[in-house]
Amino acid sequence: MDAVRIAIVTGASSGIGYATAEGLAGAGFTVFGTSRKIKNDGPKGVTMLACDVTDEASVAALVSDVVARAGKIDLLVNNAGIGMFGGAEESSIAQSKALFDVNVFGVMRMTNAVLPVMKRQGGGRILNIGSILGVVPAPYSAHYSAAKHAIEGYTESLDHEIRAFNIRASIIEPAYVRTVFDQNGMKPDQQKAEYDAARAAVAALLRDVMPKADLPDVIVKVVIKAANDRIPRRRYTAGNAARMISLLRRFATSNMFDKTLRKQFRIA
Repeated sequence: MDAVRIAIVTGASSGIGYATAEGLAGAGFTVFGTSRKIKNDGPKGVTMLACDVTDEASVAALVSDVVARAGKIDLLVNNAGIGMFGGAEESSIAQSKALFDVNVFGVMRMTNAVLPVMKRQGGGRILNIGSILGVVPAPYSAHYSAAKHAIEGYTESLDHEIRAFNIRASIIEPAYVRTVFDQNGMKPDQQKAEYDAARAAVAALLRDVMPKADLPDVIVKVVIKAANDRIPRRRYTAGNAARMISLLRRFATSNMFDKTLRKQFRIA
């Protein structure tokens, strides 16, 4: 049996996805990265293929292409996603649906397309890139946090169901990561003047923390560990900030945690 493992990484044209695809290739995987449009300067050692995770036909075509080229799929890393920060009432339902279409339903489409392949070959692993905001929702991230909470629940349920087929699913939970993710996110499409100051404060917070945030390589190491663990965990907290937030949420009183969170986000 071929010992080389085959991986798909969605959203591999930049940020965590780019670093993850390149890191997995360096760890010995044959990696197929995806982006909506193919770029010539993709990750080193990675074959880039076009895929729109909001389009079932595009997802099906990608999976068929990878199987035709490589014969199998051992690892799926669902990384493609978009951010959005603003007041909960500042986004229309249509905009919220668009966010969920990528961040939640995109994960489901990719997973549904890959699972039959993994079941036929007798095993595989699915890693969903979540966020510490899927554990600890923060102010002015209601829609993004809701999407990441959905992925938390989806991944945990999925993992229970697919173990019978020697397939496991885990979620990776980073906090702040030094990428342009925050700059490329959606802007609320129904902005209200009363939230202008709060949005500016969140933007200032991100400008302050990003230079000190974890490098993508920190997340890559966790992904590689999760891909290789003989007995995988359901959740992998990635990076010092994510671990501190997770521990604080677990052991601090609710009032103490609430005050700490509001202080960080500069809410009176």
